[in-house]
Amino acid sequence: MNKKYSTIELEINNNLATVWLNRPEIRNALNETMISEIIDCFENINNIQNIRVVLLKGRGKSFCAGADLNWMSGVSKYTYQQNYSESIQLAKCFFSIYTCKKPVIAVGHGAAIGGANGLYSSADFAFCENETVFAFSEVNIGIIPATISPYIIKRTGEFVGRDLMFTGRKIKGKEAEQLHLVNKSLDSSELENHVNSVINELLTSGPEAVAKCKELIYNVVNNNFDSNIIEYTAKMIAEARMSAEGQEGMASFLEKRKAKWYE
Repeated sequence: MNKKYSTIELEINNNLATVWLNRPEIRNALNETMISEIIDCFENINNIQNIRVVLLKGRGKSFCAGADLNWMSGVSKYTYQQNYSESIQLAKCFFSIYTCKKPVIAVGHGAAIGGANGLYSSADFAFCENETVFAFSEVNIGIIPATISPYIIKRTGEFVGRDLMFTGRKIKGKEAEQLHLVNKSLDSSELENHVNSVINELLTSGPEAVAKCKELIYNVVNNNFDSNIIEYTAKMIAEARMSAEGQEGMASFLEKRKAKWYE
């Protein structure tokens, strides 16, 4: 019997699990409950032997619009320690997807803004519709994409990461593919068939061999990429949120006005 969550939904159909971000009324925006439930869900998936492949998708019009405004409003008033603790949870959320023992395929549409890109980039495969909009909007409100940065930079490389993170500019699916933020961007009519073909290919591989490959690749490329990255990135975003610029940026966003540094 599938475990019930309030902000996400876990569907298991034979050897395929689908994790749905399930707050469609606010474009699946992230809050503390969703973050906690994603962590719990992927821990459960690791312990369900018959699951061979995991899909990560969003219900409604968008994959994920980034941070929930009510959550952000609360975060803007947190102490440093509260910010740090919350940021640890956010970092653990992405880490739980990245270290999942099963191959994870993120499938996007609509928008993937801010922290949504951490969900995307921590998956083994990322596919999207051509019209999907991506943006690292954190710098526009005076904070930084700290907890998602390890996964973004692994995908895009350092200098593409600088471009996207320094400017916060919006890109669509085909450019995201060119920049290696996603594996492939397709027309909406082709996306499902392509994802199904990847699933079928994965199902031809031995499940234990795939799990061992994930472990092998992790250990080969992550000599310094361990639990310390959780603490480091959480510390960075907590400090940014507490800074004067971060406070002004979040306030301007919530108040729907331009921040003071806009020309």
